[in-house]
Amino acid sequence: MATTEVMEHVMEAAPAHEIVTEETPIKKELGTEDFDPKKHIDFHPPTQVHSMSDLKLPEGTGVSPFAVSEPFQLFTEEAVKRMRAEIFSKPVWDNCQYSSNLAQCQLRGFADKYAPFIYDVWKHPDTLAIVSKIAGVELVTEMDFEIAHINISNKSESERAEEMAALVDRSATDADEGIAGCPWEDDKPIVDWHTDSYPFVCVTMLSDCTNMVGGETALRTGDGEIVKVRGPQKGCAVVLQGRYIEHQALRAFGTTERITMVTSFRPKSHTAKDDTVLTTVRPISDLGELYYQFGTYRLEILEERIRNELKLLRETQRKGKKLNTKALKGFLHEQELFLAHMSREIIDDDLVTKGSIDDSHLFSEFSKNKRKRSS
Repeated sequence: MATTEVMEHVMEAAPAHEIVTEETPIKKELGTEDFDPKKHIDFHPPTQVHSMSDLKLPEGTGVSPFAVSEPFQLFTEEAVKRMRAEIFSKPVWDNCQYSSNLAQCQLRGFADKYAPFIYDVWKHPDTLAIVSKIAGVELVTEMDFEIAHINISNKSESERAEEMAALVDRSATDADEGIAGCPWEDDKPIVDWHTDSYPFVCVTMLSDCTNMVGGETALRTGDGEIVKVRGPQKGCAVVLQGRYIEHQALRAFGTTERITMVTSFRPKSHTAKDDTVLTTVRPISDLGELYYQFGTYRLEILEERIRNELKLLRETQRKGKKLNTKALKGFLHEQELFLAHMSREIIDDDLVTKGSIDDSHLFSEFSKNKRKRSS
């Protein structure tokens, strides 16, 4: 489905008061005050968080032992309406639409230009503190371009009814064959098997899930099994260390839309490892902006590391201590690897195929083979 058709379907499916065009002054109805955590955050901690060891992943995988949270309440209804209003604004749809072989319709790189409320939501210390506490490590937003990446899946009312009828028929067939309750593979996921380019993501649901069936996130464990984390309700979120876990967004039935907001995070500390790659985002980005922001924050990390090392060298000299040559060479080697990684990720513009994401971000042969069969 073309992105213009997607927009039309979303417009039809969503309540009129939640759609913004240049001719509909929606902000007057919702208010225009700045993001206020006391008014717009309604945080209730997740009932459970799962560790990397729970998913049978090798010890030391990732930045922290945390893997994924159960869904938790994060935002108020008014906050969701404000975010939807900015997402459906005409400038966002005119300038920030992307699609790929992983997902049909995405909105990216709009928050700092066209969505001040959304931008402030994810930059606020209170929001960062919530996500950091769940992830078990102090986090900051990855870069401005990756604030509030939007995945959109939608269908007409007739398509929704046809899918529900097919689901009921399939359930009846499975029951007759004695396999009811067995997991089945989603051949048309919203977002296919992938790992994220960035260490952590917070996925927020912006659609009404009252009648939704499915919509879970499937995770591949270290021993090849698939586990599912139930999808969040409207205003709720899930935190995932998605750089290190293969996952898939399963289809949602019983509703005409499923809109999720994905904001990416990385460790704040310059001493933490940064395994950020650009594999899944290069083909769906403004490369000039993406490379600028990626290069800027990585060089800022390097700058801080060099400042600290220089301070250590000067203190060693001032105190008359012997220089630790091995430690200095080890530091320099680490930074060589850091810079080499940066260079590998910044691919020449003419070598990037728009909308085409390869399978180099996948770990398991199963997921790679699955991608080949579906392509």
